[in-house]
Amino acid sequence: MVQSKASDVDGYLTEVPEERRAVLNRVRQLCREELVGFDEVMAYGMPAYERDGACEIAFASQKQYISFYLMRSDVREAFEERLAAQDMGKGCLRFRKPERIDFDLLRDLLRATAARPGPIC
Repeated sequence: MVQSKASDVDGYLTEVPEERRAVLNRVRQLCREELVGFDEVMAYGMPAYERDGACEIAFASQKQYISFYLMRSDVREAFEERLAAQDMGKGCLRFRKPERIDFDLLRDLLRATAARPGPIC
């Protein structure tokens, strides 16, 4: 998916391929459950979660994969062992098949992010 021009997350989710929509709705639900006190916004054409104006989490439907952006370097370092087996860039987890998303890992990353503020990469 090219960068979305949707004005809100509901609009974004209507644009994604149908075969990914349920999974992305589940990612959104996890974010809303775990990131209490964060604002859900559209940033850089994707759903994002901000605390005090700083984006800490985002997700997107890309052409070849679903991406989960973890902008907190301290959380990435704390989960280094669990993230080692994942397809991961500097701050982006990539899931090439929606059915392979590790929702337990995502929930744990979200909980660690929500626990306290930290450095954004």
